Amino acid sequence: MSLPLDTAAPPGSARRPPSPAAHRRPPVGRLLNRLDIRYTPYLFVLPFFVIFAIFGVYPIAYTFWIAMTDRSPLNSSISFVGLDNFVELLTDDPQFWNAVVNTFGMFLLSTVPQLLLALLLANALNRRIRGQMFFRLAIAMPIITSTAVVALVFSMIYAREFGLINWLLDLVGLGPVDWRAGRFASWFAISTMVDWRWVGYNALIYLAAMQSISKDMYEAAELDGASRGRQFWSITIPQLRPTIIFTLIISTIGGLQLFTEPLMFTSGSGALSGGTEGQFQTITMYLLDVMNQRFRWGYAGAVALMLFLLIAVFSFINYLLARRISSDK
Repeated sequence: MSLPLDTAAPPGSARRPPSPAAHRRPPVGRLLNRLDIRYTPYLFVLPFFVIFAIFGVYPIAYTFWIAMTDRSPLNSSISFVGLDNFVELLTDDPQFWNAVVNTFGMFLLSTVPQLLLALLLANALNRRIRGQMFFRLAIAMPIITSTAVVALVFSMIYAREFGLINWLLDLVGLGPVDWRAGRFASWFAISTMVDWRWVGYNALIYLAAMQSISKDMYEAAELDGASRGRQFWSITIPQLRPTIIFTLIISTIGGLQLFTEPLMFTSGSGALSGGTEGQFQTITMYLLDVMNQRFRWGYAGAVALMLFLLIAVFSFINYLLARRISSDK
């Protein structure tokens, strides 16, 4: 009986047994599968880390380096000055501390009412009311409006001579207010711009979080005789703790980087000065003023790092406060 053609051995040759090494060598498919399981996840996340390194890590590292020098486009040479820029900034720069006070003043005047109004607005829209979809779309309109347009409109509203607010004040027998001249008046005007633009944004975030709260909790509370206000403080607020912390941190970052609204609110030349006496100049405006008007790039790097440190510290403080307040409910 003849062997099959595919298994027949050549004449005069003996079939050799397979070597042990052949059994130990993994097949190509198994090897590729192991490589795929082990390294493919890293390939998927690699683009993020590459982009973050280019646009995140490198600018921060470069800012650290330039803050230690006297870099300026007016000087061809670069000298290492160490911490001199930081010492001057913290001990001998009243304009910087004026910008810090202005920034935190407008931050408090805008952020606290903004989040409270957004929370109450979201709670109202979470109920069944007529035209619910219309109101939800309406509060989203300021989000898609250009910040420059908002600032220009509010600049006309708060104009000294023909502004709408001063006209209303005149109707009730009050004198006109120069909203750009006074510190607190300018803070209030700029804060209303920020609130009008971002209240709806935060309200939509709160509304989306409220939609995920179980209705059974409200029904049980209603059977126990809890009023709507009691349900809001005892159920809604504790359930929204992660969302409140998120919006608080995001508002802190945006509030301490306030730039466009006060810049567009300035009339005439010298927009980066924030008024005739710097009454509403923010840290970011001062940073651009140092960089583009005084051409002290190294000193501007120190200002940028101080702003980064302030944002990090106060974001962490807000996180701790929001977590503590929410846990006490």
